[in-house]
Amino acid sequence: MRKQTENFQAETKELLNLMVNSIYTNKEIFLRELVSNASDAIDKLRFRALTDTELLKDGSDFKITIATDKENKTLTICDNGIGMTFDEVNENIGTIAKSGSKAFIEKFKEAKENSEIDIIGQFGVGFYSAFMVADKITLLTKSPLSELTVLWSSNGDGSYNIEETENSDDLKRGTKIILHMKEDALDFLEDYKISSLIKKHSNSIKYPIFMGEKKLNDEKPLWKMDKKDITEEQYNEFYKHTFYDFEDPLLHFHFKVQGSLEYTALIYVPKRTPMDFYSRDYKRGLQLYSKNVFIMDKAEKLIPEYFSFMKGIVDTDNLSLNISREILQQNDELEKISKNIEKKITTELQKLIKEDREKYITLWEAFGRSIKFGVQDMYGIYKGKLKDLLIFKSSFEDKYVTLKEYVERMKEDQKEILYVSGENIEVLKSLPKMKVLKDKGLEVLYLTDRIDEFTIKALMEYDEKQFKSINASDFELDDEKTKEEKENLAKENKPLLERIKNLLGEKIAEVKLNNGLGSGAAGLSAKGEISLEMERTLSEIPGNENIKAEKILELNPNHPMFEKIKNSDDETLKDLIYILYNQSLMIEGFPMENPVEFADKVNKILSK
Repeated sequence: MRKQTENFQAETKELLNLMVNSIYTNKEIFLRELVSNASDAIDKLRFRALTDTELLKDGSDFKITIATDKENKTLTICDNGIGMTFDEVNENIGTIAKSGSKAFIEKFKEAKENSEIDIIGQFGVGFYSAFMVADKITLLTKSPLSELTVLWSSNGDGSYNIEETENSDDLKRGTKIILHMKEDALDFLEDYKISSLIKKHSNSIKYPIFMGEKKLNDEKPLWKMDKKDITEEQYNEFYKHTFYDFEDPLLHFHFKVQGSLEYTALIYVPKRTPMDFYSRDYKRGLQLYSKNVFIMDKAEKLIPEYFSFMKGIVDTDNLSLNISREILQQNDELEKISKNIEKKITTELQKLIKEDREKYITLWEAFGRSIKFGVQDMYGIYKGKLKDLLIFKSSFEDKYVTLKEYVERMKEDQKEILYVSGENIEVLKSLPKMKVLKDKGLEVLYLTDRIDEFTIKALMEYDEKQFKSINASDFELDDEKTKEEKENLAKENKPLLERIKNLLGEKIAEVKLNNGLGSGAAGLSAKGEISLEMERTLSEIPGNENIKAEKILELNPNHPMFEKIKNSDDETLKDLIYILYNQSLMIEGFPMENPVEFADKVNKILSK
């Protein structure tokens, strides 16, 4: 039989040191974490037993027990779940197998000074939270796949002992954790304290929790209870201990569908973006149950990718308990449930936009990108479902608006939905064109996320109204008379515009006059499919550096600078155009070509 002493992984050692010496005030959550782990262990056993009934040879009366021993100052939590082998204990407890462990350590350091924040569960390190209340932990575990029991112990000092022993009569299968309590944590040995904490954090754990002969929890799964009998606090606590979040969710949807398609669903929207949400490590999906039996943790098929930020549980009686994961992927019943859930979520979110705009804005600012990616995905195949969930800030009161709200208040003669792209609303508001549009009473959407314009391009139109960038080369605000005057002016100045084009060469596709620039002397626009904003975004993606917008330099014929341009000698004209071009680049968020040369030319012009 094996017996050895091992050192914890470096990050685990640092975490243990933080736990052992913690002044973290919300220590009570250690019990929630250990009970949740016990429940998970039983879930795993039940799932594996669907295809291997031999695993249940030691009984299927699942339960979690808690025992206190004031004389020896110990608290014991025991389950009859899957247990662990020697190698599994080493793998699961010797290291923190989470990519966010470093981030957790930093957060924990911050949280020690803030009793309002509960961050333990967020990073899946719940077992280690026991070191906040215990100066030694002893763990006994027995897997049905092994004849031996594994004994693990540690004082949280950076190392642990692990050995195989003969099977103990009182642990035929499962895990027993014995906490040797610290002097300042002895109140956790009081029966009333344990009972109140179970009611508070773990009341809806779906296996009975006993202390002696007394059952401490209601046991019925929360999602199977009537909504009117569930408090907001119960919904929130269930979410936190089930999905390992550190704070209450933003909102939840709880619904039951009956008829030819029957299932119960409890869907949550987190309050903020998980740290790994936009990484490859993040896996979407809802927990799947059949007849209260856990089937799968991340059933991707149940929720579309654009709603991947949602967490939840789906329970249906229509699945066979011995169904394999491979068959699940091809299951028509799940396909119907998925479409139904998607429709329900979309309806609820549309309702939220109308009834609680501020809450929807919170959701949007955390997860709106997912919905926007959904509009773009598969060449816009989902845009019809998602278009009414899109919101953008606009020049109308600088508030978020839906596309429907924008269209409803369009001017009678307005044919297009106007937008402007950039990284900063204040900069966009100060663009010369924006003042002109405001004076005309025209509303403009501010697209400040770099994927916004790609979303608009995928959407193509809304309510038969096309989208139009105010920076597009063919964007016109002129009436027929003004257009005619501009055309005549362009003809008169054609040789000058050609000289300027030759000075700038391939940097621009065209030089034109635009009297809609307001107080600006010059500006940039783009023609073709690639806008200025799209060029900036694509240029940051490796391999796309050569994708360029067809830039147009626009000159304001009503600005005093234009007269100076017309009356300049060749050398001065060259300097002025260089300055105006680079100035226009900066206004649009591009870096200037050469800051030193730019400054020299500005100084040269000013000194004349």
